[in-house]
Amino acid sequence: MTDPLLIADAEVDGFGGTDVRVEGGRVVEIGKGLSRRGAEVVDAAGGALIPGLTDHHLHLHATAADAASVRCGPPAVTTVAALRDALTSAPTDPAGWVRGVGYVESVAGDLDAAALDRLCPDRPVRIQHRSGAMWMLNSAAARMAGLETGHHPGVERDDTGTPTGRVWRADGWLRARLPATRPPSLAAIGTALTGFGITSVTDATPDLAPESQRAIADAMGSGDLPQRVHLLGAPLGDRSPDARQPTVGPYKIVIADSGLPELSSLADAIDAAHAVGRPVAVHCVSREALLILLVAFDDVGTLPGDRIEHGALVPRETLSRTRDLGLTIVTQPGFICDRGDDYLRDVDDVDLPDLYRCRSLLDAGVPVALSSDAPYGPLDPWQVIAAAVDRRAPSGAVVGADERITAAAALDGYLTPATDPGGRPRRVRVGAAADLVLLHCPLTVALAAPSADTVRHTWTPRR
Repeated sequence: MTDPLLIADAEVDGFGGTDVRVEGGRVVEIGKGLSRRGAEVVDAAGGALIPGLTDHHLHLHATAADAASVRCGPPAVTTVAALRDALTSAPTDPAGWVRGVGYVESVAGDLDAAALDRLCPDRPVRIQHRSGAMWMLNSAAARMAGLETGHHPGVERDDTGTPTGRVWRADGWLRARLPATRPPSLAAIGTALTGFGITSVTDATPDLAPESQRAIADAMGSGDLPQRVHLLGAPLGDRSPDARQPTVGPYKIVIADSGLPELSSLADAIDAAHAVGRPVAVHCVSREALLILLVAFDDVGTLPGDRIEHGALVPRETLSRTRDLGLTIVTQPGFICDRGDDYLRDVDDVDLPDLYRCRSLLDAGVPVALSSDAPYGPLDPWQVIAAAVDRRAPSGAVVGADERITAAAALDGYLTPATDPGGRPRRVRVGAAADLVLLHCPLTVALAAPSADTVRHTWTPRR
């Protein structure tokens, strides 16, 4: 960002013909006919000027790696033959491995090492399930990763104790057993986020390795990643050392549906975080997981900032309890536009009204923030906003019409600060940080048909 900067003839909070002056990375003046002396001038031509958006839940390195991986699920791959072709023709990484992403059982059923060997036996293959919860390895990959001698509860074994090739919720453990590689560059994702108007993100990856944290900090420092970063996966006790580094948010806890935790162990994990002053951010996607979590919070109490990640299934009878506990839900209605037809086919009818709630949460007084969960959901916030508005699956079918919210309310879900998801939306104000997004048109026009095409320019001041 050039400093000083004058953005002239913008729409700000619905008022057209407004000038905004920026100096020192802050908005210093808002009015009409401001002096242009000494400033670079950008003619907004009546376009809306809004604060930069915050994606409250994504996975930076997984998103970067996803871009370099072979597609193994819909819409690119929908049959066994197409999956075989994709794996056999895929380029390998420098260590000779094939990395696949996005698999779902509608393609070729439950994959294990034996099934993958029939598709691609001659080089190591690992494929991530679309949910992000599981990796599936062929025999060559399982052998090279040492699954036979590996000791992790996520390594699935058959009745004889032999690894099946399926590994659940063990990303860090598995990564340490793969050929050593540097974390992928974040430059491309930084550019993509900027194009969407996103100036701040919360990385929700649990148990971030030190090298991953360093790589994020280095990308921020170099400008490859212009966005500010808030970490959920920083170890307990970590604090942000300075403004050039990621900030430390609530502590990420995963309730894995592949093996629900004992209530006492979940309560102990929450209590340990609270004891050092860290709220918790709990991955929770099923009805059973949510009920266990609420009982755990009843036992140990809550801290301001405690949050539920996803809230994929929130029974109506839990809404008031969630509100009374002071919990925020960080959810992803973008999954409706991405996977809605799968939900209509696979989710029990009794659960469909509870799926990725928005309107009923807001009506009940539960703070709600929106996010992508990229790479598992669509990264584009405008696509997520559109999904929150129309709740349409790819086929056009509506999933949970009663949960629709206005586009303005959905945008507010991206305008709350990373440190206060679901709180008061940021506005363009004197004294505010000059993380700004200029649209090509007035805000009401942009929200009538939400699209990233309306983003004209994004400013993120250098730290």
